[in-house]
Amino acid sequence: MKILISDPIAKEGIEALQACADIEVDINIGLSHNKLMSIINNYDALVVRSETKVTADIIEAGTKLQVIGRAGVGVDNIDLDAATRRGIVVVNAPAGNTISTAEHTIALMLAMARNIPQSCASLKSGQWKRAEFTGVEVRNKIVGIIGLGRIGSEVAKRAQGLEMKVIVYDPYISPDHARNLNVSLVTFEQLLRESDFISVHTTLTKGTNGLIGTKELTMVKPTVRFINAARGGIIDEKALFRAVEEGRIAGAAIDVFTEEPAVNNILVDCTKIIVTPHLGASTNEAQIGVAVVVADQVLSVLMGLPVKYAVNTPHIPAETLSMLSPYFDVASRVGKVALQISDGQFEKIVVKYNGDIANYDTSPLKAIIIKTLLESISDENVNIINASLIAQARGLRIIEEKDTNCENYGNLIAIELTTNKGVTKVGGTLMRGQPHIVLVNDFWFDIVAVSGCWLFSDHRDRPGLIGRVSSILGDADINISSMQLGRLTPRGPALMVLELDECIPEEIRKLLLDVPDIYNAKVVTL
Repeated sequence: MKILISDPIAKEGIEALQACADIEVDINIGLSHNKLMSIINNYDALVVRSETKVTADIIEAGTKLQVIGRAGVGVDNIDLDAATRRGIVVVNAPAGNTISTAEHTIALMLAMARNIPQSCASLKSGQWKRAEFTGVEVRNKIVGIIGLGRIGSEVAKRAQGLEMKVIVYDPYISPDHARNLNVSLVTFEQLLRESDFISVHTTLTKGTNGLIGTKELTMVKPTVRFINAARGGIIDEKALFRAVEEGRIAGAAIDVFTEEPAVNNILVDCTKIIVTPHLGASTNEAQIGVAVVVADQVLSVLMGLPVKYAVNTPHIPAETLSMLSPYFDVASRVGKVALQISDGQFEKIVVKYNGDIANYDTSPLKAIIIKTLLESISDENVNIINASLIAQARGLRIIEEKDTNCENYGNLIAIELTTNKGVTKVGGTLMRGQPHIVLVNDFWFDIVAVSGCWLFSDHRDRPGLIGRVSSILGDADINISSMQLGRLTPRGPALMVLELDECIPEEIRKLLLDVPDIYNAKVVTL
């Protein structure tokens, strides 16, 4: 078998590949697209970093390819859909830069606390200004970590070694996991209010883009200092610049930017902000680590062994795929609804399959559900290989239950999501080729879950309540397109689901919560 390495990787990774008998390794750096196209059909594996663009036409030309290895985290330069269609496994090394990025985060924090870059530049320019660069100790300070994934967890450990108190905002980890790390789980607002240092360690998604902006920067202490070695855009760059320049916060240290290279970025022009050119993973050890990890993954695939860091879904038997694929969207919609109507820290997830689908390997459905629940905060591609590993790393218990009997429908997928605030149940099925949400907690409904906006209202069944809700929405010029009601007993617990032509602004939702006997009002978008 033959392996092509088309980008520079650490020699330790190359040696790991070369040490395997019956493996021929070719190193050919800087290939043009056309040249790679012309030779790729000779290789069983391709190893790249970020320079080589593994496009769909290259994948199609690689008739012998079994695996593509990315010596790093991101796989944006690889066409995953094309690889999956061809049955080619794509592997990466998501944990290889964990320690390096965590250490860089701590380095930025200490450099910021003691004004090291500024004082260095001052002295080199011939000035001796000790008083101007008086810093602060980090001991006994509170560091707020947003996102307790791999890197966030390592930052927490190192901060504790500096005798700092660690508080964390991450609604997608279990309280047990937080206790094991000896950190305190808090709300986002509490973290902003209490922290002396705030470090972000979440991926960039629609939900986290601009997570910290003008509003959030008014909630913090004037002595707070921000660190971002995760993704550019999580902290609004213009808002951060203004807050530092106006003296509303003490400082910031930024390693990642919305556009890179960031030579013209507004933060680079601010002398009060420490900036580094995306150095989080730039250590010898990290480069060796990702090279060795990806080499081991590539060899495992070639030898037919399971791999830990596959980032695309491997081959699913045709019979299983034909049965389950119509329910992929159902699983996703069930997960999205459960996520949006639940509250609190995740503790346990029970996935129940009823009907004919219980006779099949439901790993793809489980992976879709876990991906849906975690995709807003995890930068890892979740698939049937790593879904359980990713959930386990966050301290989540995933339980699957199967029953070939299904009382009301041909097939039913249901989630019981347990948090520290209670249990949320959502079930869905496929009818007339579309996903339907049919179960919410103890109530049966029929919601066509294709797209749109819904209001889920927990309340006590009583006269006049529905009219009051309708009046509030009508006064706000929000049209109700459909309504469904469920109750357990007359004048007892009830659930109302309103399908709306447009989503409810937060101020209108708060008005609904002021209505007597409405316990909760959740907006769900699909």
